[in-house]
Amino acid sequence: MTSPRSDDMKPAPSRMRIDDLHPELRRAYRWFPRPQVRHSWQRRMAQAALALIPAPKTAEGVGFERVDFVVPGTGVRVFTPTDAATSVAPEATSAESESGARGALLWIHGGGLVIGAAAQDDPWCARLAERLGIVVVSVEYRLAPEHPFPAPLDDCVAAWQWLQDAAAARGIDPARVAVGGQSAGGGLAAALAQRLLDEGGSQPVAQLLYCPMLDDRTAARRDLDAVRHFAWTNRDNLVGWSSYLQAPLGADDVRDFAVPARRADLTGLPPAWIGVGDIDLFHDEDLAYASALRDAGVECTVDVVPGAPHGFESIARTADVTHAFHSRARNWLGERLAAPADV
Repeated sequence: MTSPRSDDMKPAPSRMRIDDLHPELRRAYRWFPRPQVRHSWQRRMAQAALALIPAPKTAEGVGFERVDFVVPGTGVRVFTPTDAATSVAPEATSAESESGARGALLWIHGGGLVIGAAAQDDPWCARLAERLGIVVVSVEYRLAPEHPFPAPLDDCVAAWQWLQDAAAARGIDPARVAVGGQSAGGGLAAALAQRLLDEGGSQPVAQLLYCPMLDDRTAARRDLDAVRHFAWTNRDNLVGWSSYLQAPLGADDVRDFAVPARRADLTGLPPAWIGVGDIDLFHDEDLAYASALRDAGVECTVDVVPGAPHGFESIARTADVTHAFHSRARNWLGERLAAPADV
């Protein structure tokens, strides 16, 4: 299953400075408290804070529902446009067929595989549902190290199956469902697409991958530790991948679907959009995966933002560069979820 990558011998960049950031992002990152994940008590504190997030105040015309699964700590948060939202959203008509069936996105939150909650992305999910007129289903999955691979991916598969089973009752076209996620969620979305391809059955029509965490071999590089990337360092990355894999990082042997970038044959995967900043720790592995997808004949759009570090789209939400980034991603997704012209 192991595949090569293009940046195996690329030297580490120099230590990051605030001046390396895009001018619109400097203020947000100057005061941003980097997540602490190296100790269990730090992760528990982070999760306790996330548990205090209130139910979302969705955009006008977007309904919210939470569905808990049988397995504790798993479920989905569902954002559904109402008819009113569809009538006013300028981009909604392309994602809804004449029969009224909508496209949908299965979204997976980030957090390095060790922290995070679906609720952290509620505002973005609600806004996307309103703007595109699609149903957005956000996955709650179990976290490592208490629940290492394959538990988080299994939870994403369960959410995919729930969405497919519930599609008709919720006015969703099961043939027009994309998968996506940010950071660790982007990596899980890529792994989900690979697993669904191999298992057969319903397939996603697209992959929307924000700064995806794709390759454990990055975490195995100790030369990257001194760089101190903004928001997510390689030492944090080591904690995330080690907790998830429970195995030596960068080893030749890796279990199927555990590390998306390690898959040798990417043929047959759905079109992908990969967005990442050029000073993000994951920049090189993301571009290497994009290149591998293209080599396999998979359409892949890459959006690299100069001076943008990891998670800038969540940390600097009001910046113009962030709005533009989201707009490009949204337009790409809307085109992939558009109803067929002959419907």
